[in-house]
Amino acid sequence: MTEAERIIGTPDTPEDSGERASAPVPRTGRGRRIAVLFAVAAFAYALDLGSKLLVVAKLEHHAPIQLVGDLLELHAIRNPGAAFGFGAAFTIIFTVIAVAVIVVIVRLSRKLYSFPWAVALGLLLGGALGNLTDRIFRAPGVFQGEVVDFIAPRGFAVFNLADSAIVCGGILIVLLSFRGLDPDGTVHKD
Repeated sequence: MTEAERIIGTPDTPEDSGERASAPVPRTGRGRRIAVLFAVAAFAYALDLGSKLLVVAKLEHHAPIQLVGDLLELHAIRNPGAAFGFGAAFTIIFTVIAVAVIVVIVRLSRKLYSFPWAVALGLLLGGALGNLTDRIFRAPGVFQGEVVDFIAPRGFAVFNLADSAIVCGGILIVLLSFRGLDPDGTVHKD
């Protein structure tokens, strides 16, 4: 670097300097993206946990509460399986899947430079933690607990806020993938 460049400053664009054009672009903001991921996860988890505590205390063993006529009601059930009650005999497998999802998200967070991906993964993480908490701490036993579901639209499966967070996170991931945005912030056009 010449004395004039040191006093005035270095060129602002890569075209102005052959050295800067070949230098890697530094990545900034990963810490903020990770904070967003964990903040969204904590928010989704807290909403899910709070709603389930309220449902168990006030709604379980009571008549359903109709919110929108017979189109939507709050109806507390315990679900040992997956959506629509499928796989009731495989509760332990759903527990292992939830743990695997959590591990993958935490590992992926090390390469996270995308705000939308941070939100999507935060929703998945919060939802997985919410349902995993039920699987660990609710009857009939550790890693076999039944998930508390309570949102009951007519003609559809009864679900909870953790399920909603997982579905919203999954939809966001599909949309981001279609747009070509990767978790590391790169955009590709395939």
